[in-house]
Amino acid sequence: MFRKILTFPSRQLKYVLPAVIIAGLVTGYFVDTAPLRIYMLPVIMYTVYPSMIGFRLRELMVFGDNKLLLSNLLLNFTFIPLVAYITGNVLLKGYPELYTGLIIISVIPGGNMIIAFVMLFNGNIKAAVKLTTASLVAGSILAPVYLYIMVGKYVPVDIINIFKNIAIVVFVPMTMGIITYTILMKKYSVEDFNSQIRPLLPGFSSWGLMYIIFTSISIKAKMIISYPELLAKGLTALLVFYLLVYVTGIMAARTLFNRADGITLVLSMILRNLAIAIGLAASAFGPQTTMMVALAFLIQQQSAVWFNSLNKKYGLVKDRKD
Repeated sequence: MFRKILTFPSRQLKYVLPAVIIAGLVTGYFVDTAPLRIYMLPVIMYTVYPSMIGFRLRELMVFGDNKLLLSNLLLNFTFIPLVAYITGNVLLKGYPELYTGLIIISVIPGGNMIIAFVMLFNGNIKAAVKLTTASLVAGSILAPVYLYIMVGKYVPVDIINIFKNIAIVVFVPMTMGIITYTILMKKYSVEDFNSQIRPLLPGFSSWGLMYIIFTSISIKAKMIISYPELLAKGLTALLVFYLLVYVTGIMAARTLFNRADGITLVLSMILRNLAIAIGLAASAFGPQTTMMVALAFLIQQQSAVWFNSLNKKYGLVKDRKD
């Protein structure tokens, strides 16, 4: 029973997230939820912390899969931010906070679901661990710089404050996660951790995520309800962004890699670290930016499931015939 309750939001995100957004809009329209803001930072840290349990920085020191790793870094930190920049400038003109949310999504890869999905879709699990680790570290360091360059002319960007917020919402939970994993390894094997504990971690994060989304949406509910085009604009831009990333990722996978590595590459591009992204948005930017990141939860995970189904049916990513 505890397991079902714990994992319910993470298992039913496509239903839970719209419900939380609607609840936030309705509640915030009638009730002042501003006092909830004081708990945001500890909840953000709580939300990110479970995703850091099992994080192993030493994976970067293990040689191998270099072509896949370099392709992943190149696409994640050049092409994908460029796609977000172009998409935002075309579809989100006049909506700087939504644009900021899209940029945040694009510059923070290394989602905690990558390894789980790679495992489910028969990708290269060992490479996925390295790709996730490298992307998360690089994204945490580069994100403030990208935001300053790409967003600074539209909204105020305090680069020092962003570095501070990333330190709080990324590196503090990362340290806690590494310590927790070390303690767990004294009792469990890696196999036991992956089978018994890792599947529960998104459940812990998802409850914190619900609080962040509800609070962020409800605080500005009257403003959002007054401008329904915000939701339509945000969803349209996100759909275009993810579609372009999928197309490019599949083309690169078919051209450069075998099936297992290709699947790993596509997932490492698509599954952005939305837990960290929404934490950064909520702590350093406005509610519309947080809403934009929250909307990505409606698309990202479900689209990965559709990708797997289409890949099985049509062989979108398959072994090359050299």
